[in-house]
Formats: sequence, C-alpha cells, structure tokens
Amino acid sequence: MKQLPFRLGIHPINWVGEDVKEHGDDTSFERIMDDIAALGLTGTEMGRKFPSDPQVLKSELSRRGISLTSQWKSVLFSDPAFREAELEAYRSHVEFLKEMGSTVVSTCEAGGSLHFDPRRSPSEKEVQRLSEEQWKSLAEGLNAAGAIAKEYGLKLTYHHHGGTVVERPEEIDRLMELTDPELVYLLFDTGHAYYGGADPLTVLQKHYDRIAYVHLKDIRPQILEEARAEQADFITCIRKGVFTVPGDGCIDFEPILSELVKRNYKGWALLEGEQDPALHPAYEYARNALLYIDSLIPEERR
Repeated sequence: MKQLPFRLGIHPINWVGEDVKEHGDDTSFERIMDDIAALGLTGTEMGRKFPSDPQVLKSELSRRGISLTSQWKSVLFSDPAFREAELEAYRSHVEFLKEMGSTVVSTCEAGGSLHFDPRRSPSEKEVQRLSEEQWKSLAEGLNAAGAIAKEYGLKLTYHHHGGTVVERPEEIDRLMELTDPELVYLLFDTGHAYYGGADPLTVLQKHYDRIAYVHLKDIRPQILEEARAEQADFITCIRKGVFTVPGDGCIDFEPILSELVKRNYKGWALLEGEQDPALHPAYEYARNALLYIDSLIPEERR
C-alpha cells in the first residue's frame, strides 16, 4: 500500500449488518478482528458483535494491533423534551470512547427517521422532515453534545445518513450552517452523500474544514434506481445491495482521494460495504477495495 497522509481502517459492518441483522449474524467478533489484522488495517469502529466490556475489548483489539476509531451514537435532539436524557447518555458514550482511545464520535439524529426514531410506527412510509423549530432544537442539542465531547478531548462528527432527516445536500448545508464549527464536525460518507442526492466530491470540497472523519462507501446505481422506482425505504435498499465497497460501484474515488491527499487529511478513513457477506464475502471485497485505492494513489507516494 502506498503512503497516505490519513489512516485507513475498515468498519465491522462489512462482516455483520447493523441495520439488517441477518447479514452475517453468525459471524464472531474474533473472525472480524482476525480478518482486519490479516488485511493489514489498524482501525475499526465498534460493532454489535464486539465485546462490550472495555477491558476485554481493549485486550482483543490490542493483541491484533487494532485501534477503536469510534462508535455510532443515535440522538434525539430535534425534540427538546428528550434533550436532558440524551445528553446524559451522550456523556456515557463519550466516556467509553475516551477510555478506548477514540477521538471522534459518530453521531446521527434519529428524530423523523422511519427506522431509527423510536416514536415512529412500522406502518409509516416516509422520513418526516424537520420543521424550523426542530432544526433549531437539533442544532442546540448537537452543540451541547459537542461541548461534552470537547470536554473529553473528542470531536462530535455528524453522520449525514440515508433514511434520516440529514441526508440531502441542502440538509447537510443547513446543519453545518446552524451548528458551532468549534463543537460540531462532519463525518463525510461518500456512499451516503450519493444516496442522498449529492455529488460526494462537492460535499467534500464544500465542507472540508468541518470534516473530522471519513467513511469510504460505494453505490450500485442500477439497484438504487430500481429501489427508488419501487419507493423502497432505506433498510430495503440495503437488503437489495445498494451499497458496496470502493471500486465496486459507480463513485469515482480518484478525485476524492486526491482531494484528501492534497489537503493532507490526517484523520481516519474507514472502508464500508454494508452488504450481505454471504453474497459478497467481506474479506475478499475489502482486499479488492484496498487494491483499488492503492491503484489511485500516485507512484511518488510509495
């Protein structure tokens, strides 16, 4: 692998689905960690199969030379009634990540989401977009959570995400505009940017100064087109195989990687596929993605 200014890792979602539980559900955390180490990668996020005890988790990761980069945290800040309890839970989450040596907190608003909002019913069909008051409440909650993260030396990185109230390019712009740049950063996700209707490179260039964490994910455009024609929801899109690893879909990663290299990005960038590993073996797809990324890096960086 050629030399990169940033650190390359991989998400355990390539082996075990987080939103689609049947994907890879029989895969052990040992298999995931062993594969990551065999790929020569040194960073991963928390996965639902990983040990929850910090000491056990530390031991398992450290003996394989792997760092924990982050862990997803859903929040419900768009409703002020939940803010106090949500901030208390956020502090506990940050304390865990601090103990694990992580530096960023993957954060996403659940309010309005068909799949992640506990107040929604299964019979509903669409994401409920935010009102002006809900946007204001979300921004205030994120700023408060970002202050907690900063207190522990971490950064809140907001994950714009398919099937949520911050997935479209104008919603990413709005969130960045309403939040404090010293407290709320962006988790730039190539696949979710495309899924939400944005050009990933444009999002990267426009908001680079706020980006503190990166997910590298690709899209199968034919499947996305079919799913949209059927008005399929986000989870159905995952089941259909809309996402894959870099190099296996339609996103051109050459200008994206060039931009990250040119700007000397120093944070983590994690490979993501989020697909059925029975059909798309995680190790094999990850290895191919690494070869693809390596092919895009100029020779002079060897």
